[in-house]
Amino acid sequence: MKELPVIDAVVEQKPKKPDWLRVRLPIGEGYKNVRNLVDSHKLHTICESGNCPNMGECWGAGTATFMILGNICTRSCGFCAVATGRPEDVDWDEPQRVAESIFLMKVKHAVITSVDRDELKDGGSIIWFNTIKAVKALNPGTTLETLIPDFKGEIENIRRIIEAAPEVVSHNIETVERMTRQVRIQAKYWRSMEVLRHLKEGGMRTKSGIMLGLGETMDEVVQTMRDLRDSQVDVITLGQYLQPTKKHLPVVRFVHPDEFKELTAIGYEMGFDYVESGPLVRSSYHSDRHVIPGIGRAEWENKLREQA
Repeated sequence: MKELPVIDAVVEQKPKKPDWLRVRLPIGEGYKNVRNLVDSHKLHTICESGNCPNMGECWGAGTATFMILGNICTRSCGFCAVATGRPEDVDWDEPQRVAESIFLMKVKHAVITSVDRDELKDGGSIIWFNTIKAVKALNPGTTLETLIPDFKGEIENIRRIIEAAPEVVSHNIETVERMTRQVRIQAKYWRSMEVLRHLKEGGMRTKSGIMLGLGETMDEVVQTMRDLRDSQVDVITLGQYLQPTKKHLPVVRFVHPDEFKELTAIGYEMGFDYVESGPLVRSSYHSDRHVIPGIGRAEWENKLREQA
């Protein structure tokens, strides 16, 4: 098994971006329609704020990942392009606007995420609850994934998400334990694991994601996957980290697609129900499929039978 190099010093020479990371520019009527809708309803999307490489593909298909609670985060993670600072006041009308936009877009599956709002006593969990309920009330046929912050591990806030009952609840571990302080700064590796465990104990279908290429080793990635399985996580995503600006953590290495395929096999062997692994994979990529229990594992087992 090939090791990903551990590099503590600053990388002076940036690795050249390989061909497999090329993406098409966002074009087409589907993209334009979503673009106009997001602008007219004054919505924030992580597609834009996070510089997602799949925005063209997803928006072209008429879907988007909505980001609630503003576009200014109270945390300063080393990998994230979302602005850090003092957020604006909570917009209590936002849940209904999100629900109405999903209705107008005729979205069958929606993803909602948010910035961290550590300055709020409830961590933003009340707006989260209201948004999930508003989306479900106006869009009863729409399945929903919520990509939530850790709420500082406060059980009352986590229980609000469980009570609202989205089809999938995701909380990203992002990186391996050794690099958590550098990559996520204000977050805690084992606190995130506990959040995922509480969600599962509450009956949620759970999901988490890991970025590769920040200087972790393959053994550390596998151990993180094992820790997630020990927390009973159902779905895992693994993708290549891409540096959003020069101010953010540099890419140490571009991980080859074959290594992502290897991690797919490792994940299913560990017992994950769905493994989404590839260079351009992001948490919400193909998330409509992550809702369906058994589909990922069934397809993987079919491939194994075909190869036998």
